[in-house]
Amino acid sequence: MALWLAGCGAAGEGASGGSTQVAARVNSDEITVHQINTVLSQSRQRQAAGAEQAGAEALERLIDQQLLVQQAQEAQLDHDPRVMQVIDAARREILARAYLEQKATSAGRPADDEIARYYRENPALFAQRRVYNLQELAIRVDAARHDEIKARVEGASSLQAVVDWLKAEGIPYAASAGAKAAEQLPMELLPRFSQMQDGQIALVRQPQGLTVVHLAGSSASPIGEEQARPLIEQFLINQRKSELAKSELQRLRGSAEIAYVGAFSQPPAAASGDGVPARSVAAAPSPAADGDTLGRGVAGLK
Repeated sequence: MALWLAGCGAAGEGASGGSTQVAARVNSDEITVHQINTVLSQSRQRQAAGAEQAGAEALERLIDQQLLVQQAQEAQLDHDPRVMQVIDAARREILARAYLEQKATSAGRPADDEIARYYRENPALFAQRRVYNLQELAIRVDAARHDEIKARVEGASSLQAVVDWLKAEGIPYAASAGAKAAEQLPMELLPRFSQMQDGQIALVRQPQGLTVVHLAGSSASPIGEEQARPLIEQFLINQRKSELAKSELQRLRGSAEIAYVGAFSQPPAAASGDGVPARSVAAAPSPAADGDTLGRGVAGLK
């Protein structure tokens, strides 16, 4: 990317021999190399294409965007109250995230003993990691029948027996199947799954209902500490950043004068300062053994 930017600077030399950061002119407006760099920094495209190609494609998108912006300004859409509200909301979101990211820069890197301890304390993710072949039944039913279904599942000899009973009772369900590595399961449920034997059935309570999970089979796929080290390190850094963000929000709420008015005079109990933007919340490490799943985070059981 640096080579591409340098090339842009050389290509942008004017008649006077001086370099310019202008990459293109669209009517009376200019598009700069800095704008291209911003687009590339927010896009994964640069990973799939060469720097020169990615930069050229980003420039074309910026040209299209600028043409539309010019038309919107001619139509005075930038003075439309609804558009102004959206712009203001985006500005507020960007500033809030920028401040939290600035505060998060103080998060130090974890020590070697912290990384080693996390590896030891989470064998189901690493040393004893398994890939689970799961068959699932998602059941949406009134909470009054949850205990009845739980008892039926616990006494069932097979998943098919559960299916037959659901059909007989007229209880709707959605069936699915697939393989999930340990890091793709909910962290709070992973210890439970790691103790399951092939052929066992488990019931998972979820906000939208119940999920019956049949472990049709599994295979061991352990990860060594050296392979897991960079993933654990990034997770611990993200965790610290999340804690810093929440701590800062609590500090700001504690020192601010906040008054709820009108229909909002009784704030909900959830409004306790945990409103951290989603991207600042740490994700669990995702140490999948195969390359294409190496970067995945812990996902909910759907």
